[in-house]
Amino acid sequence: MPSNNSKISSPALNLTNTALIKYTLISFLFAITTLLIIILPAEYNIDPTGIGSKLGLTAFNKVAVNSPQSILPPVISEKEKNITETIKVIVPAGMGVEYKFAMNQYQKLIYQWSTDGSALYFDLHGEPKSDNYSYTEGYFESYAIATLSAMTGSFTTPFSGVHGWYWKNNTDSPVTITLVVTGNYEIPLSYLKND
Repeated sequence: MPSNNSKISSPALNLTNTALIKYTLISFLFAITTLLIIILPAEYNIDPTGIGSKLGLTAFNKVAVNSPQSILPPVISEKEKNITETIKVIVPAGMGVEYKFAMNQYQKLIYQWSTDGSALYFDLHGEPKSDNYSYTEGYFESYAIATLSAMTGSFTTPFSGVHGWYWKNNTDSPVTITLVVTGNYEIPLSYLKND
């Protein structure tokens, strides 16, 4: 009859130096493969093997090359805090114009704008900034949408990025907007949109 005091022992794991080196090299190769195939394409849009784009991982970092938002330089000098500027923006007949300010998260902009007569459709919105000073393609958050000839207000940016107006002129003659802004912002960004 077996004794109740007998101990059940588990087999000991004895690795030789050769086996340990072998498993270390396999782990290292797995880490390098993961870096090249998954991490670099998904996080940094670097795809040395081409497998990342086939798996759809580079889509996370697509930035439109011809996008007006991608023209900002890597370093932008910040204007003085709470400076006030008056800016004239001309919206050609049948066209749209975007006028935006690069701003960090939680910065405030006080604004007042008016046209020289005609009401314009507008969308006050922001686009978030990515790591390389480009802006997320296709995503924006609207703060106000209306058709007016003047507006006064302020907003605090919910995220770092470019924030400002899109004005659409549906008339047969150009419209001049006088925009007065006070706040913490970097250089303005303006471009025409033919839509």
